[in-house]
Amino acid sequence: MEAKEWKEKLLLEKKNGYDRMPKEEREAMDRYCAGYKAFLDAGKTERECVREGIRLAREKGFRPYERGMALKSGDKVYLDNRGKMLMLAVIGQKPLSEGAQITAAHIDSPRLDLKPSPLYEESEMAYLKTHYYGGIRKYQWVTIPLEIHGVVALKDGKTVSVVIGEGEEPKLVVNDLLPHLGAEQSKKTLAEGITGEQLNILVGSEPMEGAEKDRVKLAVMKRLYEKYGITEEDFISAELEAVPAAGAVDVGLDGSMIGAYGHDDRVCSYAALKALLDLEEVPGKTAVCVLADKEEIGSVGVSGMLTAAFDTFMEDLCQGQDVPVRVCLEKSFCLSADVTAAFDPNFGDVYEKRNSAFLNYGIGLCKYTGSRGKGGASDASAELVAYVRRIFDENGVVWQMAELGKIDAGGGGTVAAYMANRNIDTLDAGVPVLAMHAPFEVVAKLDCYMTYKGMTAVYKN
Repeated sequence: MEAKEWKEKLLLEKKNGYDRMPKEEREAMDRYCAGYKAFLDAGKTERECVREGIRLAREKGFRPYERGMALKSGDKVYLDNRGKMLMLAVIGQKPLSEGAQITAAHIDSPRLDLKPSPLYEESEMAYLKTHYYGGIRKYQWVTIPLEIHGVVALKDGKTVSVVIGEGEEPKLVVNDLLPHLGAEQSKKTLAEGITGEQLNILVGSEPMEGAEKDRVKLAVMKRLYEKYGITEEDFISAELEAVPAAGAVDVGLDGSMIGAYGHDDRVCSYAALKALLDLEEVPGKTAVCVLADKEEIGSVGVSGMLTAAFDTFMEDLCQGQDVPVRVCLEKSFCLSADVTAAFDPNFGDVYEKRNSAFLNYGIGLCKYTGSRGKGGASDASAELVAYVRRIFDENGVVWQMAELGKIDAGGGGTVAAYMANRNIDTLDAGVPVLAMHAPFEVVAKLDCYMTYKGMTAVYKN
């Protein structure tokens, strides 16, 4: 069966994307997923994702945006917002008065952040205290290898990059209670079995020779000083994140899936970024990619989607064409690229199967997210959903409609509402994920690739 016939048949019947998938399509998918896994391994924090995104963009001819610079059709620019948010644009053939084609995703993921005063010693063992970030299930973060990534800002103005536990370096861990002594713990709910204040990372047990007290703590601090030149006081002005110490790997005997930390939402961020970088022709409308921080805690702060940084970037681009930014935004379209829940038969009772996303059925479109009566959702119009259906079908994108679980069983949010509040037509779409927010999530390669194709279609349309 020819590729065109396969796409037409698949889109009509809404079958598993692997059904008689052409060889060339599978090869393209495998190449794309190899690049995605490399991106995951290079970007375990939002700062690292920005650095890797800039590196990839520069390879494709993008240059830093400077306010007031003259831009013409075909120019490629990026703006780094404080090292934790990245915005990129390819200037289109049409003026910005006709709007832009935008994709918006987030590059932060649930994790354990170190507290401002984290290091302590108890019973001759050294620990780091943490404050969890985002919606985690605490019991999933114990007894797994961890590493620490981040920065320490010194009083003299220097910033030190820190990576502890990467590669062959010793790993870190949060301990759990042995079953022999865990009878009372086992009576508690999953949410209560491990508390937030118990998520303390074990970092050492060897005492420093010659010290009289806090001997293990001092030994740990000595190692940190020798490697990074930091003191205990410097933790106050640090952003250090504990993340799983594991790389992205293929999953399944058939290798059809990818297991990794951070699929939510780097699987969509990479698709949005890669699709923009791979544009071979100048798009009709200006194509914009936004990779934001802080979505997992409400899109707040100077690097979250609620920041004025995005508005300022768009306003600067519009001023270069003497176009009011409000005129551009009201004629723009945004694909809010965030993951959705994949149907898991092990926990089928919390899903509504007729309206769930499935692995290997392509990118999942979500007309609305939110919870309990669509609270907090950006409920896209029927016309907008039809528009996306059309451009996906015309470009051979395998897609499906989805909700995030049964009514009142839960729910979730994305950046869609914040884009829609700017008077931008916005629809949620993204990769279905198994074990979302876990330290090790699973996605299907086919869905990853179709999300990339969907982003490409949005930019080109």
